[in-house]
Amino acid sequence: MELGESENAPLQAQVVLSFQSYPTTRCVLLEVQVPAALAQPGQSVGSAVFDCFEAALGAEVRIWSYTQPRFQKELNLTQQLPDCRGLQVRDSIQKCRALPWLNVSADGDDVRLVLDVSEEQRFSLLLYWNQAQGASKPRWHSNLTGPQNITLSHTDLVPCLCIQVWPLEPDSVRTSFCPFRKDPRAHRNLWRTARLSLLPLRNWKLEAPCSLQAEVVLCWQAPGGGPCQPLAPPMLRENVTMNKILKFPLLKEHPNLCVQVSNWEKLQIQECPWADSLGPLKNDVLLVETRGPQDNRSLCALEPHGCTPLPSRVSTLWDGDDLGALWTCPLDKYIHRRWALVWLACLLLAAVLFVFLFLKKDRVKAAPTRGRAVLLLHSADGAGFERAVGALASALGRLPLRVAVDLWSRQELSAQGPLAWVHGQRRQTLQEGGVVVLLFSPGAAALCREWLQGGAAAPGNHDPHDAFPASLNCVLPDFLQGRAPGCYVVACFDGLLPPDAVPAPFRAVPVYSLPSQMPDFLRCLQGRRASRPGRLLADRAEQVSRALQPALDSCFLSPGAPGPVTGPE
Repeated sequence: MELGESENAPLQAQVVLSFQSYPTTRCVLLEVQVPAALAQPGQSVGSAVFDCFEAALGAEVRIWSYTQPRFQKELNLTQQLPDCRGLQVRDSIQKCRALPWLNVSADGDDVRLVLDVSEEQRFSLLLYWNQAQGASKPRWHSNLTGPQNITLSHTDLVPCLCIQVWPLEPDSVRTSFCPFRKDPRAHRNLWRTARLSLLPLRNWKLEAPCSLQAEVVLCWQAPGGGPCQPLAPPMLRENVTMNKILKFPLLKEHPNLCVQVSNWEKLQIQECPWADSLGPLKNDVLLVETRGPQDNRSLCALEPHGCTPLPSRVSTLWDGDDLGALWTCPLDKYIHRRWALVWLACLLLAAVLFVFLFLKKDRVKAAPTRGRAVLLLHSADGAGFERAVGALASALGRLPLRVAVDLWSRQELSAQGPLAWVHGQRRQTLQEGGVVVLLFSPGAAALCREWLQGGAAAPGNHDPHDAFPASLNCVLPDFLQGRAPGCYVVACFDGLLPPDAVPAPFRAVPVYSLPSQMPDFLRCLQGRRASRPGRLLADRAEQVSRALQPALDSCFLSPGAPGPVTGPE
């Protein structure tokens, strides 16, 4: 407590006591006055005792105190009261002696609730969601006679599922506890049940049983697949509150506008809420207007490779004052001009080929074909393993293959960030008909298993130059949705990781152990181009194996090398 402005005025303060324990809440306001003569600046003036505040066993009591008039300093404490599970409370409070005792145990994948009560004792059991916003929501309630064993399906578990039990007696004590707050299965179920609901007047709500941390951003989904490109304006990436009605900052809806919900940089939900009401995705171009200092404005068309400057303007989707705007225009009006350019290019190419063949018809030689694009993704498992990856990439690059690997793009990777770099390289490789190689190591396999179980570590726990954790965001949906065959290949090194230790979802594509299966690996990389004579392919496989083996041997000898894995965990 602090001294008031006047030396003669009494010191006044208010103390608020409150508690909430489903289904009961209670609060009390106390007013305390101390004569100015007893108050000394910077010193305690005494204590206040309030002994008639009734709170439930196990409840959290909040104590909030402030001076009147208010100053900057406030007292804000939370006190957890003991419940009947404490031995001292159980022996001293008569009501606790008849309380049913509840234990939670595993029953395979499910959960068993064991209620240890005497024969013929009647009690109530309540399951409810302890929601942070609003009142708690009951899920199941029943009056039972002990003892009882109740099985809960693992699909019903969520972090905020709580249990309350009390004997069927007048003024009985209720005991509540929430045993699933840190259960990984409960957190996975929470995201499975989360839904994005579209409401009238461009309102929306993210519905979930419990509170969770999530970020929401608008994105533009072009027809024909491909990633949904996030749009910073008009909806900045920010945390959202569950079960709260929010509003889209748009002037007009469009079927290509979608919503992405992420948690710890992991995409959890992506929905296009207007695709059902406005029809399928349209072949439209999204125009983005940005405004700089001195009202300088620029307009560009959003495309997979970037934003192409344009001088025109069309209908407005969103106008964000100083931030910018979004525009759309039909693509059909540009198709004729594009076809004219294509026909002109074809005519020019035909003329050049005719002149070339006419002048050099006796000395025509087949031009070497452009090698197939190969993107090599791996986990940073130490310097020895990276040397083996570099040796493999260099050897493949000497073949008719165009190899991209993060080891050769450190500067670009640091500038763009791992997620943007992997996303761009993957999109370019697949658009050119190339193949993505996932090179698994013990560290990569462990990281994938952790990721698939929903417990992926925060990005800060990994090497900032390690592109493999970011690649899981891009490649895992292709495997889970059946788009991986023909676009991906999985490989591992002999003696370091057996093929059957690769996580199951990634075994949907061919898995090769190198260098023992190098010929088949190269044949798969070449794809349709694999029409070389068997002897030539065998020679190339031998060359790559010879280049890889010394680096692989040094990987096993280096002190920081990952240990070999003998089989799946």
